[in-house]
Amino acid sequence: MKKFEFLEHTADAYVAAYGTTVEEAFENAALAMFEVMTDTKTIKSELKETVEIAGEDKYGLLYAWLETLLLRFEVKGRLYCKFKVKIRKKPEGYTLKAEIFGERFDPEKHPSKVAVKAVTYHQMEIAKKDGGFSAKFILDI
Repeated sequence: MKKFEFLEHTADAYVAAYGTTVEEAFENAALAMFEVMTDTKTIKSELKETVEIAGEDKYGLLYAWLETLLLRFEVKGRLYCKFKVKIRKKPEGYTLKAEIFGERFDPEKHPSKVAVKAVTYHQMEIAKKDGGFSAKFILDI
């Protein structure tokens, strides 16, 4: 199964991420976002960090997940290439706890592709089909 693909869109990056579980689809969504920015094969798993977020529903959780990772890139200069996501359903919504692996951005090592300005809810879709999950979203570039 492919991890993700880029779909046709006139101005932004439209991504479809896949997984056998919703967690794996979220992991691949994060990988796809960083692939928009650089060649993720050049990122080493030198740093390990933990992320904990919450959302009212899976859409809010996907948005918060990607936005949190984008913010870490913008503020801390970190790129990530590996993700271990756990999602829990709670009475008030969903929580996500993840271990994320990566390294500091180095312009000499990590080729710049396209700058991601923001994650959007526009055309966001999370679906279960054919024994797996897909997460579609648009990144404002």
